Amino acid sequence: MKYPIGIQNFESLRNDGYVYVDKTALIYRLVDEGRYYFLSRPRRFGKSLLISTLEAYLSGKKELFKGLAIEQLEKDWTEYLIFHLDLNVGEYKTEASLYEKLDSFLTPLERQYGTLPSLHEAGQRFEYVIGQAYKKTGKRVVILVDEYDKPLLATIDHPELQDSFRSTLKAFYGVLKSMDGCIKFALLTGVTKFGKVSVFSDLNNLIDLSMDERYQTICGITEDEIHRYFEKSVQELAKSYNISCEEALYRLEKYYDGYHFVENGKGVYNPFSLLNTLSRQKFGRYWFETGTPSYLVEVMKQDNYPLPDLTQEQVTGDFLNSIDSMSKNPIPLIYQSGYLTIKSYDPEFGFYTLGFPNKEVEEGFADYLLPFYTNVKQGDSAFFIGNFIRELRQGHVDDFMRRMATMLADTDYKVVGDSELYFQNAFYLISRMLGFYTEVERETSDGRMDMTVKTKDYVYIFEFKLDGSAADALRQIDEKGYAKPFALDSRRLIKVGVNFSLEKRCIEEWKHE
Repeated sequence: MKYPIGIQNFESLRNDGYVYVDKTALIYRLVDEGRYYFLSRPRRFGKSLLISTLEAYLSGKKELFKGLAIEQLEKDWTEYLIFHLDLNVGEYKTEASLYEKLDSFLTPLERQYGTLPSLHEAGQRFEYVIGQAYKKTGKRVVILVDEYDKPLLATIDHPELQDSFRSTLKAFYGVLKSMDGCIKFALLTGVTKFGKVSVFSDLNNLIDLSMDERYQTICGITEDEIHRYFEKSVQELAKSYNISCEEALYRLEKYYDGYHFVENGKGVYNPFSLLNTLSRQKFGRYWFETGTPSYLVEVMKQDNYPLPDLTQEQVTGDFLNSIDSMSKNPIPLIYQSGYLTIKSYDPEFGFYTLGFPNKEVEEGFADYLLPFYTNVKQGDSAFFIGNFIRELRQGHVDDFMRRMATMLADTDYKVVGDSELYFQNAFYLISRMLGFYTEVERETSDGRMDMTVKTKDYVYIFEFKLDGSAADALRQIDEKGYAKPFALDSRRLIKVGVNFSLEKRCIEEWKHE
């Protein structure tokens, strides 16, 4: 079997014999029932392949769809003009860079269909060339935009340049409404959806598919599709690990499933990681190995955000579905980027609760952020965590804390400036990577405990103080009754008081009992 890893062109995928997970019934419905769409999905989730499939379909290339669902649905196979803009490639570091990108898209079209020298703005040129193309050929235009938001994400830490790009793109995409009579279909895709003075604010005819139940599986792979297309591959994976097919499917689900784009929706697997696993016959964090976007760190820098709240906040659909550049809350961006997903929904109040979609994302997220909170170098996390695991499993608290002090020494507060929150977030990330059940800022009947860590034989209660004392921290554990919930627990309870020094920017002392 040939796995379409990194293959984004539908025509080459079909001609070269790669397996294609058939989404064409949904694509037919998309075109048949509407005209203007927007879709937000995480990176490497199949958006570019979707765009390319639409391009082949609306170019009338019937031969490429032999044996697919759409072959029985489409009768006409009309050929339309295709205007395909891909904004994924580009640095977007200067005001001129976006114009140059749009210019390189428009110039070939103007050579073919005509230009008006008096027009200089990209939106005006786009409007004119659409009209000319329709006038000269009598064919309506299909407009496909891949990664529409790349210029905005690239400037997330440069608000003035982002505002300039937003203004340019707003005028450019606004043409979709003004030239409605010349356009057959349009789809814009991206990782995120920017709100407020949005690039789409003039497009009240644009249907957002991002949380549309009908199209929740248009990108990604479902469990049913695994059985339909990759049953043999799963059998081979099970054999290579000497496990049953049921266990192989369970591991695939645990590592790569869990994306939900609507409340109570179908689980969707990350296609990039799934296909890599089946191709290489080896589990791995393939999505993370391709690189985590730099904008994720930038947005974490902008706010003293408590990492435990990532999986505790309740948010509305409107909040999730639109990024407001004026807000410092990183949740919508992290959600839309694929690091969080919908876990549950409260229909009475319309609240969504979020969580990590799967093990790959949870581990990769913690591993990626850890170097920004500690002096651990990227790639060295496994060495430190392996030692932490042994020390906590054996009850060696002092060894654990000495290693922790080493990790946190000489940090420069790269992500947050609030020192107590900074260290708490570092502890949270480390605990996540340990793979134990971890609770941070757990509410009790008489206060809050900072963190608990549970292993097979031990329950640890950590209390943090800033410019206080370890003795004060231990005293608070007792005074607030943090240990009471574990009174009947057969495991040994260890209370750990930790004091951070703001002046020294390190763990100054710890005590345990």
